[in-house]
Amino acid sequence: MKKTLMIAAAAAFVMGGFAATEAVAGGFNVKKCKACHAVDKKKVGPTWKDVAEAYGDEATLAKVFADGFKVEDRKLIAANDKWKSKAGMMTSQYKKNIKGHEEAAAKALFEAVARGKI
Repeated sequence: MKKTLMIAAAAAFVMGGFAATEAVAGGFNVKKCKACHAVDKKKVGPTWKDVAEAYGDEATLAKVFADGFKVEDRKLIAANDKWKSKAGMMTSQYKKNIKGHEEAAAKALFEAVARGKI
């Protein structure tokens, strides 16, 4: 019994340590973002490099997030019909993952672009 508890505690420690360091940029966990985005490869969503170029700096992107990520404020949607069709999905992901973390999310995006990886 004691051996089982020790193994469980060690596994919890290892998993906890891994989770704390995985996919964090700018203090924001970007793990879920990686499902649809990459820095320089188009996936389901636009590349983060394209997003960074469209907004110019993290303060501008953070303001768009803080203002509620309104469709009319999304620069890439205006420039590409492909992203217009994904507006609903992006709104849902914003509400789940970014809302309440607007500045950290914008910082994470720009840091990932500067590093060349999420």
